[in-house]
Parts: sequence; C-alpha cells; structure tokens
Amino acid sequence: MGFGLIVIGDEILSGRREDKHMRRAIELLAARGLALDWAEYIGDERDRITATLRRTFAGSDVVFCTGGIGATPDDHTRQCAAAALGVELALHPDAREQIALRVAETAEGDPVKADLTRPENQHRFKMGEFPAGARIIPNSYNRIPGFSVADHHFMPGFPVMAWPMMEWVLDHYYPSLFHRDAEQSRAFYVFEAPESTLTPLMEQVQDTFPGIRVFSLPSVGDVSRGDRFGRRHIDLGVKGPAELVPAAYAMLLGGVSAMGFEIVEQ
Repeated sequence: MGFGLIVIGDEILSGRREDKHMRRAIELLAARGLALDWAEYIGDERDRITATLRRTFAGSDVVFCTGGIGATPDDHTRQCAAAALGVELALHPDAREQIALRVAETAEGDPVKADLTRPENQHRFKMGEFPAGARIIPNSYNRIPGFSVADHHFMPGFPVMAWPMMEWVLDHYYPSLFHRDAEQSRAFYVFEAPESTLTPLMEQVQDTFPGIRVFSLPSVGDVSRGDRFGRRHIDLGVKGPAELVPAAYAMLLGGVSAMGFEIVEQ
C-alpha cells in the first residue's frame, strides 16, 4: 500500500493557481513516518478524470484527491468517482445534516435565508451527493464535507479545507501504518564532480547495502549567491532502513573523498 495524490483543476494546469497540496501532503505523511509515492495533475475533463479514478480504484494505494467536488458546472469529481465505480450519486444523510447546519449559520437568524426549500439552498445539497456507499470527511472550516470511498479520499481544492481533512483521514483511518518502517537519510554536497564519475560508486553502495537507495540531485549553481553554492554541485546521499544508513553513508562519503572532490556535509 502506497500513498498517492491527484490534484484536479484547469486552474493548476493553466498556471492561474499554483498547487500547494503536494508539498503539504509530503509534510503530513512525513510527520507520521510515511511518504508520498506518486502524484498526478488532471484538468476539469470528465473522461480523463473518470479514467484516472477507474485505474486508481483498481489499485491498492491510499489516494488523496483534491478539487472539483463543488456544485458548479466545472466541478466533476463527484460524478466521475461515481462513474468510475459504476454506482449512482446519492445525497448522504450526514452531509445533508452538515450542509443544513451551514445554511443556518450563514443565515444569521434570517428565516428567509435559512429556509431549506429555497432553490439556492436546495442547490447547496448537491455538494453532499456522493457515490453510493461513501463515507463523509468532516470539514472543520465550513462544514461542507468531503467523502471517502474505500481508500480514496476526496476533498476541496482549497488548502484551508483540504489540509485538515487530509490530517483527519490519516489519523482516523491509518494510524496503524505510522512509523512502521524506520527510514532515514543522510546527504552531503559535492562540488564540480561529474555525475558520470560518481555513478559507479553509487551503484557499488546500493549493491553492498540492499534496501539502500542512493540519490543524486545536481545543480548548476546560483552565481548570485557569491559563495561555493554559486558553483556546480550535487546533493548526494543515501536513504533507507535506519540500521543501514550510517554504514552506507560512510562508504559513499569515503569514496567521494578519495576522488579528491570538495565536500560539505549537511
């Protein structure tokens, strides 16, 4: 079981808004000893959303899906989730209750605005129409819930709503997975070293320590800094089981040092 993220919305792909969900998902998972395994971005196109969800529903991953669960013409996620599952949308009773409470709160004592039979209030209940069999995700910001189906969890695109909902899902459904695999990482910077020169050593470290993954993140440098990081450098390190990291790191560091390259440990 891995963790995935689907971010839905034309505004992300067009650049009108910048995605912030992936970084936050990584942080929330890391705080619980977990990691994000993959992420996908999809525009507001029904066939593509449905096909993506049909594929991910067939897998075993926990999937967070943000965006498109409102009730405006460009919101399709609820309908696509139902289509991918081959079920109908239905007004969830708990969602109806929460939306009704929200209507009452925003009415501020005005009986006309609080009238649930008004067309605008009836339309609000569409935000509580979820695939049959879904469970609600509480929304601490404005009560309008998200929903879960199996290990897929759907929430609004607004970070102020989505991020507490992600936390609730993790803490409510998956605490048994927290900190189950003790994984660590260590890294250092190496300057003016070609990756091709370092690759045989990296492969040797991985062969010597099964379960260890060596990572190499090259940078051309930022000349505006005026320090050593203005030069070409590589963020080089190892990650994997905590009991293997110290020895693997020592082998990598020692090998690069023997090559004579400048190193700065992190």
